[in-house]
Amino acid sequence: MELVVIVIAGAALAGFVQGLSGFGFGLTAMSLWAWTLEPQLAAALSVFGGLTGQVIQAVTVRRGFNLPRLLPFVAGGLCGLPLGIYILPRLDVPLFKGLLGVLLVVICPLMFFAARLPRITHGGRFADGAAGMAGGVMGGLGGFTGVVPTLWCTLRGFDKDVARAVIQNFNLSMLTITFATYLITGIATREMLPLFAIVAPAMLIPSLLGARLYVGISDITFRKVVLGLLTLSGVAMLAAVAPVLINRL
Repeated sequence: MELVVIVIAGAALAGFVQGLSGFGFGLTAMSLWAWTLEPQLAAALSVFGGLTGQVIQAVTVRRGFNLPRLLPFVAGGLCGLPLGIYILPRLDVPLFKGLLGVLLVVICPLMFFAARLPRITHGGRFADGAAGMAGGVMGGLGGFTGVVPTLWCTLRGFDKDVARAVIQNFNLSMLTITFATYLITGIATREMLPLFAIVAPAMLIPSLLGARLYVGISDITFRKVVLGLLTLSGVAMLAAVAPVLINRL
């Protein structure tokens, strides 16, 4: 019962964040699920939930779509996905949680302050592809496809609708391929089906609410609330696994 409650809570919170921003399901859900779920299960649920949310968002929020701008990100992501998927079954549980905590603590504040950094105008499609490749690797590790591309779009100076269109469609592409690969390779198993059936309805209404708020909410407010909570989650996760990792030294 406790496992079900944690899965529902993670899916609902992550669904809202994804609906609001167009990304972040994996980061948000894993900040809760990584405490109690083994990495392979958490990754499969994260990818499934993220994919479900992206399908919902593709129907409800469609702004700023630009195929030529999107293609380099997708091409890079396709190159990075196999590496992430290869690494996933070989992860050590405490190390996995520690790395996830570091990811939250480092990336989230960086994304918060990114709007104040100089805009990057060099690199063109190659640089966009590199950001997509990093997103692909992280997607294979658990559905974190949107982190690096989102930061990159911010550094590029894309406006809110353009950035969301890139991230939303990039995530949809990467998560579709990632989940299909999970099914083919056995990372996602039949035993996980009951939890998949819990994740989908748990995140549906929060995702729709987040998408509705997206139209009116400011970027600054979003970063203060969501990235602040994710950063705190990362700190708590690091505090929990630090004793185990220190004892290994």
